[in-house]
Amino acid sequence: MGNRKAFHDYFVIESYEAGIELKGTEVKSIRNGAANLRDAWCEITDRGEMLINGMHISPYEHGNIFNRDPLRPRRLLLHKREIMKLAAEVKKEGFTLIPLSVYFKKGRAKVKVGLCKGKKLYDKRETAAKRDAMRDIDRAMKSR
Repeated sequence: MGNRKAFHDYFVIESYEAGIELKGTEVKSIRNGAANLRDAWCEITDRGEMLINGMHISPYEHGNIFNRDPLRPRRLLLHKREIMKLAAEVKKEGFTLIPLSVYFKKGRAKVKVGLCKGKKLYDKRETAAKRDAMRDIDRAMKSR
């Protein structure tokens, strides 16, 4: 599952792969494709931990009492030096940490976290114009 809105609203400078600490039935829900990253963001706490906030994992249908709060903050698993490096980058003006996608790798849930800088309205227009131009070029090449 990806976060397409992130690529629309932000320039992705760098991306990191992090493990995610999940409880019980959350893993089954993610495998069923019931995760939503639309309004999610990451933060680094005072204790040096990275948390993902606003990530919605729908309750598992057969989970009953074992289901957790769908919007609870979840801890991301990165090396301490990577977290400290990201904390220094986020303190710079205009940088933020946005989850880009959730996937499984060798049976483990992973989150791709992007170090992002916000786009202004004129940047979004420029990106759309480039995309339209490339589409026109591809269309012209295909017709020949």
